[in-house]
Amino acid sequence: MANIAFIGLGNMGGPMASNLLKSGHQVAVFDLFPEAVAKLVSEGASTADKVSTCVKDADFIVSMLPAGKHVEGLYIGDDGLINYIKHGSLVIDSSTIDKGTVIKVSAELANKGINFIDAPVSGGVGGAQAGTLSFMVGGDVADFNRAKPILDNMGKNIFHAGAHGAGQVAKVCNNMLLAILMSGTAEALQLGMDNGLDAKVLSDIMLQSSGRNWTLEVYNPCPGVMENVPSSNNYNGGFMTDLMAKDLGLAMDTAVQSQSATPMGTMARSLFALHAGKGNGGKDFSSIIKMFEKA
Repeated sequence: MANIAFIGLGNMGGPMASNLLKSGHQVAVFDLFPEAVAKLVSEGASTADKVSTCVKDADFIVSMLPAGKHVEGLYIGDDGLINYIKHGSLVIDSSTIDKGTVIKVSAELANKGINFIDAPVSGGVGGAQAGTLSFMVGGDVADFNRAKPILDNMGKNIFHAGAHGAGQVAKVCNNMLLAILMSGTAEALQLGMDNGLDAKVLSDIMLQSSGRNWTLEVYNPCPGVMENVPSSNNYNGGFMTDLMAKDLGLAMDTAVQSQSATPMGTMARSLFALHAGKGNGGKDFSSIIKMFEKA
């Protein structure tokens, strides 16, 4: 079993660290919120007052942080972990951030003999809890192979997308498509309801027709159509609108750098940014259907 440090115990990171503990690994955890740390300690994790102490003996360091600036600051900022991680350790960053930060951080860590892969995830809080996440990994093949047994304890589908940063590109492409599918599905369902159709009946029809997609299969945005999804819990839990808006911003930045045409992605970004700006940022992204309701 491996000696692992896990940094960032939010809605995704906490369950991921818990699954590593359940798999028998020695896990040292760190987070700015004491209650998140306490929960993992109650499950068998160790901790320390300083993040630098947590990583000192780790062979693997897993991080799940909000944005690129946090990843850069943690690893290569003033008194960053680059000064404390032991030579030959492997950093697995599962944050969703920009490709440029990945390349910068990985290069500076490599100069110190520290290996790095970007490994953002898909699957939401439910997938993190169940250990069924999809990991999209960017980095050297040798580092991917070394990390895979660890990732297997937290996920079901582990992909090597390419070189450093490729995992992030794959993630923003996936989430851009997800945003387009969710907004389109919500628009179609609301159109049907506005014309007297029952949301469950229409969903069943589209599930057996050419409009079938993931949002209809497992994440219906209409309340009461499915159990155990955010739409049936007042859009609480799941993947926040603010996070979808952030990921769409990353997708648009990526598109600018490669001069790629993303008209539907651009529209989806505008919709989710507008929805978040109306006070829905903390609600699940499937609440975008509220944008299409008649006043």
